[in-house]
Amino acid sequence: QVQLVESGGGSVQSGGSLRLSCATSGYTYSSYCMGWFRQAPGKEREGVAAYDSDRSTSYADSVKGRFTISRDNAKNTVYLQMNSLKPEDTAMYYCAVVPYPCSVVLGADDYRYWGQGTQVTVSS
Repeated sequence: QVQLVESGGGSVQSGGSLRLSCATSGYTYSSYCMGWFRQAPGKEREGVAAYDSDRSTSYADSVKGRFTISRDNAKNTVYLQMNSLKPEDTAMYYCAVVPYPCSVVLGADDYRYWGQGTQVTVSS
């Protein structure tokens, strides 16, 4: 059974940093796309960053230059390093995975497995 467990959320002031973790278990896909998403109250879910099994990465324009997605294969964990946080980054953050390359993933609905989420709150 595939499981994804997020951690690392919290409350920080504007300009601060947080590192989110997504511990994964139960899958051994050789090809996959892992994504970080966020959803603020009253807003649609937004893709934040994606990590492909070929180690390529992609980011939403709103977080480029501030967020970095990475993976530690030994720990089966994907990270989202978030720097220069802004109040508009406040949201519930989720990680997700699908056993396909990111190049064929069109959006959130294509992801097969999701974590439970971790809250990030940025105060001004």
